[in-house]
Amino acid sequence: MKNALDPPLAATPPDVLPRRRPGFAGVLALGAWLLAGLSLVAYLAAAWNPDLLARYAPIYLSGLWTTIQLVAISFVAGALISVPVALGRGSKGFVQRDLSTAYVVLFRGTPFIAQLFLIYYGFGQFRDFFETIGLWGFFREPWYCAIFALALNTAAYQAEILRGAVASVPKGQWEGAKSLGLSRLTTLRKVILPQAAIVALRPYTNEVILMVKASAIVAIITVYDLLGETRRAYSRTFDFQTYIWAAILYLLIVELLRHATNFAERRLTRHLRR
Repeated sequence: MKNALDPPLAATPPDVLPRRRPGFAGVLALGAWLLAGLSLVAYLAAAWNPDLLARYAPIYLSGLWTTIQLVAISFVAGALISVPVALGRGSKGFVQRDLSTAYVVLFRGTPFIAQLFLIYYGFGQFRDFFETIGLWGFFREPWYCAIFALALNTAAYQAEILRGAVASVPKGQWEGAKSLGLSRLTTLRKVILPQAAIVALRPYTNEVILMVKASAIVAIITVYDLLGETRRAYSRTFDFQTYIWAAILYLLIVELLRHATNFAERRLTRHLRR
């Protein structure tokens, strides 16, 4: 039996795992992706049409700007809606908690295209009611319906992100701020939210990326965003590369967001690095 006065045993170093070589399936999959990429480059080189690019580049840029506006406005509006929803989710009152939970479950559990159709086509069935309250001018426009649908959809996801980020902050932070005499609002603004922002940064970025992809659906209701302008260009040229250029622009947006998030994360966590 080991005596309590004996010196502690030295920690056993972890086993060094040998580097595994990729299997046949991995090499085959990598080769398939490489072949697909080379084929795409070869197709673009063979089908390169400078006249097509010169003619439709301004239209693509217009659609890209529409997409950026749509996502930015919807994200900000959704962020404002998500605050009371997140507070309701954490509330002790049954009514607030149940209503907020029902909202989150509804918009997270149904497809965005169904929500968009219900707003754009469904609200049209109540035209007399909306004319009476002066909102028909809003709901008859595809642009406003798209913003409204995207904002309601992203608010449900942002509410969960916000609630989870705040809940991740240890309770000791609240207790320490209370012992210093800080009010609850000051504690939330000065102590809790700066720590929660680090946790929520990546999920918020993922939500923006998902919104960029989901925004392509609004082309169905005649909003000429990036995909809407791409569909119009294809209907005039029947050239498949019009969709490839749109995909490249979407990829550029996602990569810019990813790099911006990496930069923001380094700035927010610079005090944690030694």
